[in-house]
Amino acid sequence: MNKKLLHPAIVSVWAAVVAAGHLLPAFYILGTGARFSFASALNPLSGIFFGPLGGALCSAIGCFIGTLIAPDTAWMGLGTFLVGMTTAFTAGCITWGKWPPITINSNGSFIINGGIVVYFTGTVLWFTQEIGRSFIFLPIVFYGFGFAVMIIAFIFAKKLFVSNKRFLLFPAIWLCSFGGLVGGAAIGNFFNLVLYKTPRDVWILLMVTSPIERILFALAAAFVGVPLLTGLNKLGIISVPHNDIKDDDTTDIQ
Repeated sequence: MNKKLLHPAIVSVWAAVVAAGHLLPAFYILGTGARFSFASALNPLSGIFFGPLGGALCSAIGCFIGTLIAPDTAWMGLGTFLVGMTTAFTAGCITWGKWPPITINSNGSFIINGGIVVYFTGTVLWFTQEIGRSFIFLPIVFYGFGFAVMIIAFIFAKKLFVSNKRFLLFPAIWLCSFGGLVGGAAIGNFFNLVLYKTPRDVWILLMVTSPIERILFALAAAFVGVPLLTGLNKLGIISVPHNDIKDDDTTDIQ
């Protein structure tokens, strides 16, 4: 994570952007009656631009306000902001994390990137539910796809961000966004099981549609993120890793 202090004005402005994104409809969430909004494409950008904790704060505030002004997006009630917050945190961990994401210190302790922890937690929570245990293919296919993209992002995204070629920002943002979106979905799916008891037949369909939805949102994040990133850099606002990022500028879980 970028440990540099995030100015309250930046938090306020980006949180307002995320909140406003809830007013732009996308498509309905199967099994809940609620709908996605354009904020789903903005949440991973929170983590990419401002790091795991700064991004999580921006999306938590923005999504909480967004559910108040657009209640049809609040499929978890006021707790819906947790999904956007997790998405931002995961995308931030991927963007600002070090490679390899799991290391062992000389004293035998482990350091694990927060994005790995989110995926592991979401998978474990899935299998705590009877419906989840009856359909093991969704985490294997959906979370597995997201995990594979996350590993690719760990390896290549930072190199793409620090390059001087602007067109390389698009795949970098897409990789980090998709990994973050699937991480958020892994936590959101657990709450879906608990709150709605969505039947197995619906999850079979979601196994196909969910990756497609996240691919589209990640593309939207990339299209929006590239010009925004250029603008932030011109304003002198610290965003995404640079060549001078230090090893202690990343957050991992020990």
